[in-house]
Amino acid sequence: MARKIIQNGTVVSLDPEIGEQEDADILIEDGEIVEIGRGLSASNAEIIDASDHIVVPGFVDSHIHLAQTQVRGIAGDWSLMGEYFDHMLGNITGLYQPEDMYLGGLFGGLEKLYTGTTTALDWSYPNSLEHGERAIDALKDAGLRAVYTYGPPGDDAAKWWFESDVGLPEQNIRTLHEEKIRDDDLLSLGIGLRGPDFCVDETARGDLELAREMDALATVHMGAALWGSSVYGEEYNGFGAIEDMLGPDVNVAHANHFAQEDIDYAVEQGVSFSATPEVEMQMGHGIPVTDKVLEAGGRPTWGVDVCSSISGDMGTQMRVGMQLQRMFDNQKVLEGDEEVSEVSMNCRETLEMATIEGARALGLEDEIGTLTPGKRADIVLIDETDFMTAPAHSPIQTVVFQSDPSHIDTVLVDGEVKKRGGQLENPRLEEEFDRFIESGHRLLDEAGIEI
Repeated sequence: MARKIIQNGTVVSLDPEIGEQEDADILIEDGEIVEIGRGLSASNAEIIDASDHIVVPGFVDSHIHLAQTQVRGIAGDWSLMGEYFDHMLGNITGLYQPEDMYLGGLFGGLEKLYTGTTTALDWSYPNSLEHGERAIDALKDAGLRAVYTYGPPGDDAAKWWFESDVGLPEQNIRTLHEEKIRDDDLLSLGIGLRGPDFCVDETARGDLELAREMDALATVHMGAALWGSSVYGEEYNGFGAIEDMLGPDVNVAHANHFAQEDIDYAVEQGVSFSATPEVEMQMGHGIPVTDKVLEAGGRPTWGVDVCSSISGDMGTQMRVGMQLQRMFDNQKVLEGDEEVSEVSMNCRETLEMATIEGARALGLEDEIGTLTPGKRADIVLIDETDFMTAPAHSPIQTVVFQSDPSHIDTVLVDGEVKKRGGQLENPRLEEEFDRFIESGHRLLDEAGIEI
């Protein structure tokens, strides 16, 4: 068996029974965490020295559009209902060729790994079966664990996004699942619903029924900006036609304008929520759903969303999302003529929302999200001796507040090293770089987008 021992690290397991352990080892066999403790040994094991490193579960990005990576740096001043819908969904996505899907997904996946994210839900807009095939090839070649999510094609915004009565391309989805996903241990299938915000009731229900029939995660954009209000009337009308179909296999991205009672009901049904705070703050989605989900007794998850606008670094989402929630909570206290004497959400909670809660939202909590014997070895080592991270008095606070991607020394996915000594080990980073750059320039030229 292939064995590795991560040796002498400060292990932040996020497993309540294992806790935090200093100078601890992690024994890995064939990609599985077998044991966590001190002084572990195994014959023929590769030793990964974790001295002076914090060892944490790999981050989980519960909502991102990886194919936008080669058009990063164009949407930083865009709003959702203005430029983004017009330029991205109404123009650029229709110009993608299969190789553009591959190159965006490949370099987006490599960025995920470089920044410590080992699992991502890739919400894709494939214009054809071949587009989907190449998007999945990108995930495989990057070496990322992923939920590949087949969303509406990007070739015709009017057809797919405006009160659409057209169901998702079922045969393409089935073919991709059977030929590309089902037998790959690092991949699982998601289906990207438009929901009642963007399609008629019958179509919304039909897409969710397809996801359920295929045992796929159903993930849906809902409740962002005032789009739902424009469809339903003056007040946002919650889940509408799919309300009676909610369950743990449904993930909602954004949900900024849902009423508390709708969130309460959804949490009771096991629905997960993906907040993408940095993009939502910029683009006018509304206040992140974090507070409402917490009030309902649930735990939201973090996602990056559109990497055409922001960095793919999940550490930023952990910080921004937590501090934004703290700001709202503090303001409530101040408005009551009281001083703030304690903060609300803590660093461990935001780290859990970027790990185990993200895994749970994607249906992967039995495989990843904590450092626990029996789970897969998706693991990140963070340097705690850099002048920007030392001294690491609190490992969790160091991870959340002081570390950045430059401090992420080593990344393993399923026990395989993807980043070592601060450098990615994937040769495609250099081999495909020129094509990646050319793809981005061509897309913007054809779209007529000037920055």
